[in-house]
Amino acid sequence: MRTNEGRPGPGTRWAAGAEILFRFLRPDGTVSAVHPARVVSDDGAAVLCWVLGGTEIVATRLPDGRLVREAPLEQRFVLGRRPCRSHWTGSSTLRWVPEGQWASVWWFFGPDGDFLGWYVNLEIPCGRTPFGVDRLDGVLDVFVRPDRTWEWKDEDELVAALAAGRVTEEQAVLLRAEGERMIALAEAGAFPFDGSHLDPPDPDWPRPELPAWTCPPEVDPLPS
Repeated sequence: MRTNEGRPGPGTRWAAGAEILFRFLRPDGTVSAVHPARVVSDDGAAVLCWVLGGTEIVATRLPDGRLVREAPLEQRFVLGRRPCRSHWTGSSTLRWVPEGQWASVWWFFGPDGDFLGWYVNLEIPCGRTPFGVDRLDGVLDVFVRPDRTWEWKDEDELVAALAAGRVTEEQAVLLRAEGERMIALAEAGAFPFDGSHLDPPDPDWPRPELPAWTCPPEVDPLPS
């Protein structure tokens, strides 16, 4: 799948309750992952959306069906990928996705609605489409615990991604700088780490559907 659809103007907004697609792209513009989400709020500058646990998603596996993380580190960004239908499992996430910024922030909630912490997903912003937001995963991330202590995640994967040409040196510098900016906000207790949105949306909110066109019909489902 390639992202050759037209882009909406900068004033495009979605109403609360609308279903959108949070997509991750590859550097060549093809789609790597698709997460259906429901909009909580959108002011045009940032969208807050909800990905409920159990939602059907498009994920990627290695050509032999293994999880990407099951490959040796030096092979993870070299081997091919194949799309598969899967599910978002283990948690639900509230995602704040600011336009033009190199990170989205995810509030993680357990099955009982307990807040587990913030995940700063460092990303390269790719703008909005008529049906959602597109990002390119930056590999490096930051986890912020409920007490606002933090740790870098996947630094070893960033080294491997650089070696494979998946991320450029310039992008890596910008991604780390964005991570450091988010760490400073967490240490200061500033938004989005100020204690807002610690209650998940209504658990009875309908789970959004994965559109059939997002995953080629010839691709067989693989286990979650």
